[in-house]
Amino acid sequence: MKVVGIIPARYNSSRFKGKALADIFGKPMIQHVYERAKKARLLDNLIVATDDIRIYNTVINFGGKAVLTKIHSSGTDRIAEAAGKIKADIIVNIQGDEPLISCRMIDSAVSCFKKDKKAVMGTIKKEITSINEVHNPNIVKVITDKDNSAIYFSRLPIPFLRDENNSILPPFTKGGMGGLIDKNKKNAPIPHKTYYKHIGLYLYKRPFLLKFSKMKQTALEKKEKLEQLRALENGYKIKVYETDYDTIGVDTSEDLNRVKMQIHKGRKY
Repeated sequence: MKVVGIIPARYNSSRFKGKALADIFGKPMIQHVYERAKKARLLDNLIVATDDIRIYNTVINFGGKAVLTKIHSSGTDRIAEAAGKIKADIIVNIQGDEPLISCRMIDSAVSCFKKDKKAVMGTIKKEITSINEVHNPNIVKVITDKDNSAIYFSRLPIPFLRDENNSILPPFTKGGMGGLIDKNKKNAPIPHKTYYKHIGLYLYKRPFLLKFSKMKQTALEKKEKLEQLRALENGYKIKVYETDYDTIGVDTSEDLNRVKMQIHKGRKY
């Protein structure tokens, strides 16, 4: 089976304009993502899909492969356009704003997806051990059934621990559930294997990706601002594979500083 990784990247990000080209120790962020993903053994090809000539030229100049696409409202639509012009059995959507992505994470996910003969879409999760991450709305949580198919994705903590809410839940603040955690609760213990962070690496059988990109946005997708809910609302299963590797998605300049700090520390992701 031919596996192609596609990295969607745009310049006009609403929260961090030009982040794909943000400098990280002398290299643009998109180069960090590309070079890490390129080390994955199970990718037969790797391409950056972008609608911006600056990003396109940057990728070509550092020796990567890139294609120019139309302007799209989502990364899924962008990779679908690129996928429609290439031959592949499996398309791997590798987020362009995760410069700490691990090649081992990619290989593990691809290996699992290949074995799932009936799966048309897959993604990954990592156990959450920080109370702040549990309540951070920028970190998407996922719950799965006994067969590791996604039940739901949400920005709020799921599942809700009714009998432990006095220790796990933060107080209601002016900022709502996304507010700061009470200093007396920030070290509250989290039950083992309860909360999982969704990491936005997606795997698709190519025919399903092309079909998925043509589906209309759904109600829950619009409310949570999470594209993957479109698949669930249309009755399709998303297989979820667990990983021990973590990432830091860059949505703000503060996130970029966190990435730089981790690279400076030499922490392995």
